[in-house]
Amino acid sequence: MQTLKKPTKQELAAASGRTLPDIIAPDLKVLFCGINPGLYTAFTGHNFARPGNRFWPALHAAGFTPRQYSPEEDSMLLELGFGITNIVDRATANAAELSAAELIEGGINLVEKVIEYQPRVLALLGISAYREAFGKPSAAVGLQDHAIGETKLWVLPNPSGLNAHFPPKELAKVYSELRVYVEEMG
Repeated sequence: MQTLKKPTKQELAAASGRTLPDIIAPDLKVLFCGINPGLYTAFTGHNFARPGNRFWPALHAAGFTPRQYSPEEDSMLLELGFGITNIVDRATANAAELSAAELIEGGINLVEKVIEYQPRVLALLGISAYREAFGKPSAAVGLQDHAIGETKLWVLPNPSGLNAHFPPKELAKVYSELRVYVEEMG
């Protein structure tokens, strides 16, 4: 396994606006949905690549993966029945750079994608972005009361290292609640 090259400030700046292809297939158990790619992720071409992002450790600690995957192994999630997409495709330094209109448009595009691929669960990683994109201002973390066709919606905390509300153990606990739910679905 190769180690990802650390980008320079100039390389990060050049990654602004780039997109990543979805890691997606029909009938996934869970389609994990980030807010949008960060610059580090866009530079590397691999999801949740920034050091300090807790997505990969949380996925493993919650029991989704047999070991902790690295960002460059992101496409291997398909073998386990999982995929990755984003609400907004364009990379930014942080999600705060996204407008409400972009999040709403991204939510519309995401619904179309979910209808096409029909995962069992769409897991949105970030409560604030979910609230904005889907017009659900009082939504909380966990299973939502609406679905997209047969696809259940589940909101998880953003795995960014900047999310101090959810330390690693709490993040793993919340992610494992989704894993148990998916297993019980059969």
